[in-house]
Parts: sequence; C-alpha cells; structure tokens
Amino acid sequence: MITDTEIKLKGFRALATSLGNIGAERFIALIQREPFDYTKWQRDLWDKKNVEEISRKAMEVKKALAEQNFGADA
Repeated sequence: MITDTEIKLKGFRALATSLGNIGAERFIALIQREPFDYTKWQRDLWDKKNVEEISRKAMEVKKALAEQNFGADA
C-alpha cells in the first residue's frame, strides 16, 4: 500500500511535470484557498453516468496519454 507521503510526492511530481514547478505551487495555493468536499465532488463527478460511459472515457484518456507519451519518445 502506498503511504500518504508517497502520494503527496507523486502528486506534486505529476503537477510539476504538467504545470512546471511554479504552476504546481500556484495550483496548490488555489486549492488551499477554496473549501473542497472530495466526497461531494466524487459523487457529482459520476452523477448520471453509466459504467459504459465511464469506461469509454477512461479508454479515451488512456489512448490520449499513450499517444502523448509515444510522441514524446519520437
């Protein structure tokens, strides 16, 4: 099982990779300023979506990431 510290480190690395160090810091600052209810967000995120729709979206994201990673290696 992954520890909370490992999750934080991996999360920041992902943010920094995507947004750069300054963008990642800005993102974290923005998130900390606003109240956030993860449970409500998660419930609303999948509201009115069936398993097929969620699966289709997941496959689209997986394909896009694979294409992005393939393009980075070329």
